[in-house]
Amino acid sequence: MGLSLVQWDTLRHLHRQPDASLHDLAVLTFQTDQSFGSLAVRMAERGLIERVSGPGRAVRHRLTDEGARLRAAGQDAVDRVVASSFDALSAAQLDQLGDLLEAALGD
Repeated sequence: MGLSLVQWDTLRHLHRQPDASLHDLAVLTFQTDQSFGSLAVRMAERGLIERVSGPGRAVRHRLTDEGARLRAAGQDAVDRVVASSFDALSAAQLDQLGDLLEAALGD
């Protein structure tokens, strides 16, 4: 079962912010509430997330066991790619790269 980038991004955000609202997840994944609502329904139908009642009319979202498994597998793949991408750099070069990225991002 493959995931789209936005689905994996949703799983990552839910891992970090269990019980996030639909609106919060829409903002975090750069979608409208309506678009994310459709995505959330599809992800719930696939058994990746569950939608639970929150305070008032709010709906909260949580990872299912399958969603957590796919998120972890995706993270492992990303970690391997990052490690292999920068494996040839020394510690000093990695520090320099970090400094350059901070400068480019204005931090």
